[in-house]
Amino acid sequence: MNRLTRALLFVLAMVLTAGGCGLSAPGGSDEEPKVTILGPWTDDQERQFKEVLEGFGIPYTYQGTAATREVLLAEVQAGNPPDIAILPGVGELVEYADEGRLQPLSGLYEREEYGNPWRPGAKGIADDLWVPLKADLKSIVWYRGSEPPEPAPAPLSAWCIGMGDDGASGWPGSDWIEDLILQRAGPTLYERWATGGLEWTDERVSSAWTTWAGLLVQDRDAARHALLDDHRGRVGGHGLLFGGGCDLEHQGSFARAFYGDRRAGADFTDSASLLPGGPYTVKAHEVAADFAALFGRSGRARDMIRRLASREGQEDWGRKGGVFSPNAAVPAKKGPVEKEISSRFTEQRVPLCLDASDVMPAAVRDAFYEAVLLTVAHPEESVRHRLEDIQKVQDAQSSDTPRLTGVCGRAQ
Repeated sequence: MNRLTRALLFVLAMVLTAGGCGLSAPGGSDEEPKVTILGPWTDDQERQFKEVLEGFGIPYTYQGTAATREVLLAEVQAGNPPDIAILPGVGELVEYADEGRLQPLSGLYEREEYGNPWRPGAKGIADDLWVPLKADLKSIVWYRGSEPPEPAPAPLSAWCIGMGDDGASGWPGSDWIEDLILQRAGPTLYERWATGGLEWTDERVSSAWTTWAGLLVQDRDAARHALLDDHRGRVGGHGLLFGGGCDLEHQGSFARAFYGDRRAGADFTDSASLLPGGPYTVKAHEVAADFAALFGRSGRARDMIRRLASREGQEDWGRKGGVFSPNAAVPAKKGPVEKEISSRFTEQRVPLCLDASDVMPAAVRDAFYEAVLLTVAHPEESVRHRLEDIQKVQDAQSSDTPRLTGVCGRAQ
């Protein structure tokens, strides 16, 4: 990141912390040294995650915020990073690793229980500096179970689309573009692109982006309205899918949490047949994960990582939070929808590829999100200059910056 960006993020994080995202106190008395944890889970999932932490008997404080990247940067720059940071992706963790800020996790989890793509590496960086604690399946489309879609591209009027997010507006659109590249070009090219080995102006990237813009241009007013909609739907509502007015939602497995007491009425299908320009065959599934890294050196912090990454800890987190585990030793969840999602992780019928924006350097990812938002606002404009702008940011990255590998795992 450049100095101006780091400064702006530092100010934002200070505002967020002052506004109520500070460390919470349960998990031990004030006299006991506590393991400090920064994570992305708030509201109900924060409560559920704390229930898991309480079961370990280790004194802790947990800071839950949608702006984990910004808050972590501020705390690192202030010289007071958390013992454990849990981030939605490893792009930034590579940068912290390159600066020598992360502690090795060797011996803290069973490596054979976490295969690719859950153990991405980087040249010149130790391969034991992060471990995923929660997984989500992407490259899927949710629909109301009584209204299965036809296996053909759907018009814009059918789609639930919201670009808003507290800390990273625009990423729902990046998921569309990533999925289009993955299903059209396959995992090998997708990994090259995600890790900086392919120009953003490459025809295959440009074509996928243009195809998505072609969907948005069907109704410019509806597309621009998506800029105002939060991807979770109204506060206290039932998500976008059950909020009325749309039938399909291109969203990860975490979307079920937004549907509240209507979640049992939601089902999903592979996205490939429904994406614009298709139908396509399913070449791979995009997945996402929340990765834990260790900044602190205390034995208690190491023990906390050990327990969170263990089969028992992952099972408990799955029961309490309704989340999915990347740990292959964790049994599949019950329920037809849950079992089907779990089976995609364990059986890996097609390759699994980590979310591209989550493995990109922070500055490139942010430029990606900005270009997405501009496309939603002006879908009729050529995408070429937007891609050129992202490429300039990518070119400005130091040649010494480590690039991730192992972003896509092989089908079993």
